[in-house]
Amino acid sequence: MKYFAATALSLSMAISGSAGAETPDSEERVKSVSPALAKFQRDTLQGDLWQRPALSPRDRSVITVAAVIARNQTALMTEQFNLALDNGVTAAELSEIITHLAFYTGWGNAMAAVAAAREVYQQRGISAAELPVADPQRLPLDEVAEGLRVSAVENAVGSEQFPGLVAYTTDVLFHDLWLRPALAPRDRSLVTVSALVANGQVAQITFHLNKAMDNGLTQQQAGEVMAHLAFYVGWPNAMSAVPVAKEVFAKRSSVSSVTR
Repeated sequence: MKYFAATALSLSMAISGSAGAETPDSEERVKSVSPALAKFQRDTLQGDLWQRPALSPRDRSVITVAAVIARNQTALMTEQFNLALDNGVTAAELSEIITHLAFYTGWGNAMAAVAAAREVYQQRGISAAELPVADPQRLPLDEVAEGLRVSAVENAVGSEQFPGLVAYTTDVLFHDLWLRPALAPRDRSLVTVSALVANGQVAQITFHLNKAMDNGLTQQQAGEVMAHLAFYVGWPNAMSAVPVAKEVFAKRSSVSSVTR
């Protein structure tokens, strides 16, 4: 057990600094195992990907945090949580991302993130007073969009056959979780899309990518999200999401052309 803990700590230290914060010592740790990986990390991830202007460093941190939680990549959590806080994600927002992902990636993944975030918060002196309250005043509900969503879920799932799932989807997710104010709607959508891509859940991407773009994500930014995620969730997952994203872009462009 002690050996495992030490190994995990060494790995976490070795891969720290995905946005240019890597120390010479940590690069040497990676080089001692894989010189090629160290070079890709330095030149491609830190020197290129994280510097691309289509997404802000904060957006990239939101995406990466969502990805590592979605895939339960505990070796990356501490470094990426720290980096997110350095890049402008607040402690309240990070807390809310973890809460959100409990529903979209599973309670166990969220609990693993809680353990890592707790240590980060303690080291930074972040107190409970800086975190979102459990029962805040909710954001207003978009009645028109919600009506369309309810109809779509009823048609696709059905409250007669799956009453519990349909009820929880409405009452807990869309009338509660999505209306919590500690995370802006665009951020919440960015987290959700990133988690879906991370886990290869392409069937859900159409709805949530449309919702993300309704919440302010541009087509260029959505394309860059896929490029960024390729490194953190693997090329196959990013490539599998592309046909769905292209269909979303095409349909939105068609509707936009008609309404001009």
